[in-house]
Order: sequence, then structure tokens, then C-alpha cells
Amino acid sequence: MNVDELRARVASTFWYHTIDLPGGIRTPGVSQTPPLQGDELPDLAGRSVLDIGAFDGYYSFAAERLGAARVVALDGYAWCVDFARRQTYWDECRELGTIPDAARDLTDFWLPDAPGRAGFDLARTALASRVEPLVGDFMAMDLNELGSFDVTLFLGYLYHVQEPLRALDRLRHITREVAVIETHAVVVEGYCSANVMLFYPGDELGGDFTNWYVPTEAALHGLCRAAGFSRVRTVRSHDFDDGRQVPPGASVVPALRNFRLTVHAFV
Repeated sequence: MNVDELRARVASTFWYHTIDLPGGIRTPGVSQTPPLQGDELPDLAGRSVLDIGAFDGYYSFAAERLGAARVVALDGYAWCVDFARRQTYWDECRELGTIPDAARDLTDFWLPDAPGRAGFDLARTALASRVEPLVGDFMAMDLNELGSFDVTLFLGYLYHVQEPLRALDRLRHITREVAVIETHAVVVEGYCSANVMLFYPGDELGGDFTNWYVPTEAALHGLCRAAGFSRVRTVRSHDFDDGRQVPPGASVVPALRNFRLTVHAFV
């Protein structure tokens, strides 16, 4: 397609990631999380990479650009859930003071033709990419069929699962060298080195009912080791605005502070 057609298609598509495309075109991603750079990513040259929860594919295409021999972009949630209809359901639940039934994501709101993959497919075409898209639920799929990869990317995914240790155990099962895990994390005043996890039963974190568990840095390291990774190294931590409102003139020190945390977990 020519530049004008690409620009028009980009403008008519929802984007989570900001991706540089040919012709000086940049997709208008809504994500506020700064992308990982430099040593925050392991050496990907010549390696096989699985990007779990790929969405628009920013990291999938970045891995390809950094010389990965094979890249698989895996998603189901972002590609197949009808977010608009589910948002209506969530709003109804808020009015009633109830917690939504998360299972409806895979039934009532599931669109098997994956319309949410439009951004990924457009970027893949524009970049003439060889990244392999795979529609599936990482927590439910057969890992033996999925296979193993030198590097796995588990970015912005852990807090969306109801069983975080099981998720990391599955991640270890398919990782040959290193997993890159990026997640919401929390500092609990007085318990900075404790293996603590904060549970969000509703939409307290970011207005999202799919945000469940948020660990301290120590807890994330411990979870990774419990899942079978031999060692864990923190490569980035940065502040995150969790949206809490402090009354004007208040002089309280919050007991909890949310931030974003990225670790490398080695096999």
C-alpha cells in the first residue's frame, strides 16, 4: 500500500502500542508505559522469541528488528474480546455494586475472528514482517504444542491472571534461556523486603476488573524462583500513577505505592 493509504488505515484503527511504520508514520498508541530499551531486553540476536500478550506487536517487531531468528506473537484476550460490549457489562456491574463474571470474556464477549488483531496485521504488512501470529490463551493452551523458546516476553500480563504462580510455572516450562517479566508492583510501607502480594477484587487498579494480584519486588523474585527459574534480576522499576486522589491539603503518607517492575528470570 502507498503512504497515504497506510496513514488512513492507521488513523481508522485502535492502537495500544506506538509503532514506527514506513513513511514516517507512527501509530497513536494509548499505552503510557515507556518501552524497554537497551540492556532492559536480553540479547535477542539469533534466538527464538515468544511474545505473550503481543497486542499490536511492538515487542514482536522489535525482537525481529534486533535479529531474532524466529518470533511468535501470541494473544487471544486483546485480539478476541469484544471490549465495547464488555465495557457496557462492566458499567452495569458498577451500578449494581457487583464484581463481573470474568468467565464471560471467553464466552459472551469472545469473537473468534479476532478483530482486535487489526493493528497487529496492519503493522506486520507495513513492515513486511515475518513474525508469526498465534491466537490462543496462554493459561489454557497445550504447552507441548506451543513448544519452547530461547526468550519469552511476559510483559503486562502477570497481573491479569488469577493464578500468578501457575502462570510463571507455565512460563518456565517453555523458556530455554531467559524470561522477561514486566508487571504492576507495589511497595508496602514497612514491608519492603517481604513476599507480599496485594489483591484487587474489583476495579481498584486502573478501573480494570482484570487486574488481580500485584506483588512486591521480593514477592516477584520469590514467585519466579518457586516456578523453577534459577535466578532473577531486576532491570527496571519506575513510578506508576494508580489514579488515587489525595484531598487538597492532606499531609498523609500512603502506605502503598504502585510502580512498574521488570525482571529477567533465568533458567
